[in-house]
Amino acid sequence: MTHYDRRNSWFLAQVKPNSAKIADKNLKRQGFQTFLPMEEETHRRKGKFVTAMRPLFPGYIFVAFDVARGFWRTVNSTYGVTRLVSFGREPTAVPLDLVSQLTLRCDAEGKLLPPKLLKQGDQVTLSKGPFANFMAEVEKIAPDRRVWVLMEIMGGQTRVAVGADQLRSV
Repeated sequence: MTHYDRRNSWFLAQVKPNSAKIADKNLKRQGFQTFLPMEEETHRRKGKFVTAMRPLFPGYIFVAFDVARGFWRTVNSTYGVTRLVSFGREPTAVPLDLVSQLTLRCDAEGKLLPPKLLKQGDQVTLSKGPFANFMAEVEKIAPDRRVWVLMEIMGGQTRVAVGADQLRSV
């Protein structure tokens, strides 16, 4: 049984620390439709660069249900969920357009896809590799999807070639 139909709205549930996947699994097990957008993040661990998936909105998960049928109490009591975000007595629905636009930017598993349209002069952040989290400016885009970016390193501009999947728009 799935608690999703056209009368359903999307809501934002706050999850317990490091429990997004647990909450996602338990909500799905109960028949709720969930959306947990994820992104790749590179960080340094023990002198090596490690890339791992992390929630795009740490501490939150989207869940769809019919508020008139009282399913929000079930969501609030789900293992891994702290509470539904609300302003007043009942949970507040997330605009459908926001969820729709986010799902368009993600693949079937909820992984954030790289931006499709980069152009010269765009400000970007590198999301993978040794320059993860560095800000850069798109200088040139090659036909093979390699992107040349200018980064400021040690007071000077350095030109670096990266894959488009390693960039996020700022």
